[in-house]
Amino acid sequence: MKEYILLTGASSGIGYEMANLLAAKKLNLILVARTESKLQKLQAELTDEYGIQVEYFAADLSDVNAAISLHKAVKKENFIVTHLVNNAGVGNYGHFTDTSLEEELSMIHLNISSLVVLTKLFAQDMVSRKSGRIMNVGSVVSFLPMPYFSVYSATKAFVKAFSETLDAELDSTGVTVISLYPGTVKTGFTTSEMQSTNLHKTKPMHPKEVAIQGVDHLLKGTGNKVVGFQNWFNSKLPNFVPDSIMMKIKKGLASQR
Repeated sequence: MKEYILLTGASSGIGYEMANLLAAKKLNLILVARTESKLQKLQAELTDEYGIQVEYFAADLSDVNAAISLHKAVKKENFIVTHLVNNAGVGNYGHFTDTSLEEELSMIHLNISSLVVLTKLFAQDMVSRKSGRIMNVGSVVSFLPMPYFSVYSATKAFVKAFSETLDAELDSTGVTVISLYPGTVKTGFTTSEMQSTNLHKTKPMHPKEVAIQGVDHLLKGTGNKVVGFQNWFNSKLPNFVPDSIMMKIKKGLASQR
């Protein structure tokens, strides 16, 4: 049975760049995203260029049942997942009373519920083998919850708390849970409304920059990693700035110009 790294949100942005970097290291991949045509294209590109084994599953992980089905499908094919990267995620921007409840519930299912499902099911397999690594992708807002990103910030704060506590639980099992925290990234994730905020006065990072650090962290890192010095610095500000002042600063940053 072959060993694989399973990567969600693999067809674009950080996930796409991570898939290419991992393939260049001759590591077999299981790619997961919603759009089958994009997965097929990426599979062909990576197998042709690197001669590795690439499998894919088209799944909409905003449906928790799809996450359960994904694990069942992987087990049925007897694929061994040595590394799991929970990268798939979505966000929205706006006044909470104006934004779509349907979109926010879908976001919670994708960013939290399916992440928990995949982590639990694959962690159980890893614990039984006494080996494995799981990386959950959060955001700098895991440390700095932002007005106008209220639900998104909350989902990413969950990722941080969940990853840190689970890693402590799994100590001595051979399974490691780590987390990655990018800031603003130049991807399709960022809407025109988000781009009009003061947050985008700082140039967004290219997804490949994040992916390079993400791959390194996945393969040999521990704990959490904030990508970029400025993001790291910003993540530490709540330790020194009173909450009331910090929230005013964040509201100003998240406001539209």
